[in-house]
Amino acid sequence: MSAERRGGKMQVSQALRMRRFAMAAGSYVLVMLIVWAAYFTGHYRGGIQVLSWSTIAALGSQLLLYVAFLQRWNLRCAEPSLTLPQVLLGLAWQTFFISQLDESRGSMLVIYILILLFGAFELAPRVFAACCALAFIGFAGVQLTVMWGEGQNAAIGLSLDLLVFAAVLGWLIFFASYVQRLRARMRMRRAALQAHQDTLRGMMRQLQDIAATDELTGLCNRRHFMRVAQSELKALPARERLGVALIDLDHFKRINDQFGHDAGDRVLQTFAAVAGACLREDDLLARYGGEEFVLLMRHGTQDHLDACCERLREAFAQAEPLGVSCTHLSLSAGMTLLFADETIEQALKRADLALYDAKGNGRNRCAARWREGEHVDS
Repeated sequence: MSAERRGGKMQVSQALRMRRFAMAAGSYVLVMLIVWAAYFTGHYRGGIQVLSWSTIAALGSQLLLYVAFLQRWNLRCAEPSLTLPQVLLGLAWQTFFISQLDESRGSMLVIYILILLFGAFELAPRVFAACCALAFIGFAGVQLTVMWGEGQNAAIGLSLDLLVFAAVLGWLIFFASYVQRLRARMRMRRAALQAHQDTLRGMMRQLQDIAATDELTGLCNRRHFMRVAQSELKALPARERLGVALIDLDHFKRINDQFGHDAGDRVLQTFAAVAGACLREDDLLARYGGEEFVLLMRHGTQDHLDACCERLREAFAQAEPLGVSCTHLSLSAGMTLLFADETIEQALKRADLALYDAKGNGRNRCAARWREGEHVDS
């Protein structure tokens, strides 16, 4: 995966963590409103000073977490979502605020569930079970303290609250375990799907290579050449030129008739190997059909194209195809320049006329028609 793609994925993940934190912070605001409502309705046993300072401290803890996410300090942690610290902090504040309420504290049990649900999808089952145990211990401690102060009259109601809370926590632990198993299966399926997609992409690349490559010579085929040439022509600046040459192996039919088609195939392969050694890395050579090839030279000039074709002609004349006793290999080339204001077909037509000139003048030579009607024989 490229660095740019990894950076984009990290930004998306961080944005998701920020949205989840915003939901958690919103829950704090909701709890604060409920607690202040309890104070104004006479259900809050602590004083206004305790409530004010605890509100500031609770919201301040969320501000610190917000700064950690904003400055990306969370990325240094093993668990960048900071789910466990947020759950533990929420449970601690929830237990504190419940301890300040009167008999209405039972109605606040749902806030415990809300806090724990944030961890059900992220925390490991054992860790989540430990958080549930801490929540029960905290609430049970508050209830036992109240029972100690109020005596047996409140014991039945408070014990019922504990029983209901324990049952709900047990169900939450089962639910979280089920969710984690489901997510593990989804991760496995996602990994398998990713592996299949990678395989398919590899096969698609192979198919594209096969569709663009001439099987015998390993050069690109005519279709791929035309596609690349059209793309290069569209991006060609007005003052730039592309060199185009049609190359034909001389007397190729004679080679096939005298030595057989296997020998002709080896001659074609020899030409492809010679061209690979003579051409620049950004030059494009394709098999145009039969024994005819087409060359596209980027940033082409008359001198460069002429020198390239002559170098290729001389190198091929000295080549010795493996297992073929034929001598006097030669080629003819028709050269032209492709201008930005014309089509590839027009340039190929000029190159074909230049190739006809080269063959008409005895073969084993390069001829050029740089512009319409202009003939140059090398």
